[in-house]
Amino acid sequence: LSSSSAASDVYKRQPIGYVKVDLDESHDLGYGLRHEFWHRGIAAEAARALVEQVRRDGLPYLTATHDVNNPNSGAVMKKLGMVYQYSYEEQWQPKDIPVLFRLYQMDLDGNSGRPYLRYWEQSRVHMVEQGI
Repeated sequence: LSSSSAASDVYKRQPIGYVKVDLDESHDLGYGLRHEFWHRGIAAEAARALVEQVRRDGLPYLTATHDVNNPNSGAVMKKLGMVYQYSYEEQWQPKDIPVLFRLYQMDLDGNSGRPYLRYWEQSRVHMVEQGI
């Protein structure tokens, strides 16, 4: 992502974030945005365009995860139409601390009801939170 506004010459030449999809079995959707560009809908807009592209390319589903302490990232997932599946704890690197993540999924091929379970199976601490 690059800024297209005339706010400053620096922003015109500097990336403001990224959006990506892993091509491994998780088909993990990821995104990041520089802090000064938060809360403008940019991440959701860029991710929506990528979702439509991978749908056309034939990916069957996408997953995305966020730290429970970063609910704004989860809000982007919900805006995209992703559905909460479960939460799991992982020893997060590089800080080597336990972090509780929420996994969201979007089925792109109409074949719903098959949550991606790898993180659930790998984690000794996992649950389905209510009211998410």
